[in-house]
Amino acid sequence: MIGPRHHARARASVCMLAWVALLVFAPGAALAQAAPDYAAVVASPDRSDADREIDKRRDPVKLLAFTGVGAGMKVLDMGAGGGYSSELMARAVGASGAVYAQNAADLGARAKERFEARMKTPAMANVVALVRPFDDPLPADVRDLDLITFFFFYHDTTYMEVDRAEMNRKLYAALKPGGMLVIADHSARAGDGATVGKTLHRIEEAALRREIEAAGFKLVAEGDFLRHPEDARDFSVNRPTGPVDEFVLKFRKPN
Repeated sequence: MIGPRHHARARASVCMLAWVALLVFAPGAALAQAAPDYAAVVASPDRSDADREIDKRRDPVKLLAFTGVGAGMKVLDMGAGGGYSSELMARAVGASGAVYAQNAADLGARAKERFEARMKTPAMANVVALVRPFDDPLPADVRDLDLITFFFFYHDTTYMEVDRAEMNRKLYAALKPGGMLVIADHSARAGDGATVGKTLHRIEEAALRREIEAAGFKLVAEGDFLRHPEDARDFSVNRPTGPVDEFVLKFRKPN
């Protein structure tokens, strides 16, 4: 007669075999990837003083946490400019990840100089620089991205020669199912739509959301950590007369 101890050992063996199989065939399901220590990323001692000044208005720890960026991810940073956000993403994804930093060919001289200097630093070893139009931001062989970030630059595309509907379709296609698009920008007044991008460097949140959702994205989260409701939103963010209200939106490509 087979006793209860034998049954217990048998069950334990089955469980162990199942666990080993899970590790071999579905490691992602067995071992949830821990989120990076975003505060440690931001506190990295080799970050520049100039970037630490930008930190004061960007709240990068909360912004990184909101994106959910993690080790091993493939990320596209749209409108990388001087590379501030691209570097943060590169540090967060680590050596096993990759960041594609997109800028248009007509990037301003100062931003281009800063970006090129940054690309020579060890922190940017996993970053690929892309000089491409906003409405065709990626080469055909780059796809199945985990995350796209578009920080404080979407409003600029409203006065540039950019087909924004095509741009958003391309971003949607580049993401893997379930991938995320996170956009942060300066708030315009209700009713301003996309008309004050060049003058005030702002865009109406509702207008941006309509454009993104038209491409198939679904809004899944809103961040309020850069909000300043006291902002009258009637001045240029390049010549601020007070705190600037900024919205942060996370969109998901459905499975």
